[in-house]
Amino acid sequence: MKSSTATQLIKANMPKRRVLLVQTQAENAGAQEITRLLGAGLAARGYDVFNLFFFRKSNSFDEPPNTLYCASSRPGNPLALVQMLWTLCRHLKQVKPDAVLTFQHFGNVIGGGVTRLVSRAPVIANQVSSAMSMSWPVRAADVIMGSLGFFKFITLNSQHMQREYTRYPAPYRARMKHVAHGFDDKALDLPKRIARQRYKLPADHALLGCAARLHPHKRLDAAIRLLVGEPSWHLALAGQGADEERLKLLADELKVSDRVHFIGEISPQEMAGFLACLDVFVFPSQAETFGLAAVEAASAGLPLVVNDLPVLREVLSVDGKPAAIFVDAADNAKLSAAVSRILTDETLSNELRRNAKGLRSRYSVETMVEEYVQIIDQTM
Repeated sequence: MKSSTATQLIKANMPKRRVLLVQTQAENAGAQEITRLLGAGLAARGYDVFNLFFFRKSNSFDEPPNTLYCASSRPGNPLALVQMLWTLCRHLKQVKPDAVLTFQHFGNVIGGGVTRLVSRAPVIANQVSSAMSMSWPVRAADVIMGSLGFFKFITLNSQHMQREYTRYPAPYRARMKHVAHGFDDKALDLPKRIARQRYKLPADHALLGCAARLHPHKRLDAAIRLLVGEPSWHLALAGQGADEERLKLLADELKVSDRVHFIGEISPQEMAGFLACLDVFVFPSQAETFGLAAVEAASAGLPLVVNDLPVLREVLSVDGKPAAIFVDAADNAKLSAAVSRILTDETLSNELRRNAKGLRSRYSVETMVEEYVQIIDQTM
């Protein structure tokens, strides 16, 4: 008993361990949601948590406490890039972290590289970007840095990702650890009619929807094309990104623009209200490492139609039972038929909802935070 009490007193008098979470850009997207949850969990466990972003991309982003920026916007020229890197060095020296967690491919390569130059803090890199989203120079830099020990550990968020990395060099693979994402419950007991009023969405039509960055890899054009053959369907898209103009032009060309509703970017706190509006969550993305938005939607009680990716089959199942319909999203006829099945087959929709109930326990925030605590402790 005395030994246990002494240990507790020693821990209580120890200075807080300082953790720096490094991201590329500040916006309301999946990777940023993970760092928000992880940062709050680490802070609750007594860590001194700082968040650092290279630049701010979204005006609606609700930044967590102790947030630092290296630039006001994405660097548009070499001088601005140098200034951003200089500010990154300065922040690292001022914060003096005991551990640095980097996220996304640029966060890993730039954040990890600069940290090794100006700090002795160990770097834990998080692979939350699909290989498709990385240019070959960035991918090559990641392989070299991971193999040479720039990163103490490298976390991957799905078993599928781990299998993809089996071709990487042995020193890189030796640093890999699987840590599944956790997520906040996005279920909301709100009548659909009331939820739709908030976003000025039609009350009496079948409403498809997706929450995703408006990027070509999300292949949201496939969702828009669904409306051509179904004049009673509407589509709501929550998110922002460079692909917005192309998607709006496509909707105009297909003469369905009056039935495509661009909601814009919404905060994590608003996501439950948006999901409560929908009849079907459509997720045609062609590149995912986990699919956090889809998991949140399924857990919130929405029936899903998703692109048939191995990683989505992995994460959107509980005890071998699917929590979504998987279909080749490039095949418009099959995608449309799957959505129609959900809208007309109540037995199927209820089955998917039942299967999805276990996602909350399978991907708990508490488990995710605990696994990161163990990894951080191994670096100190």
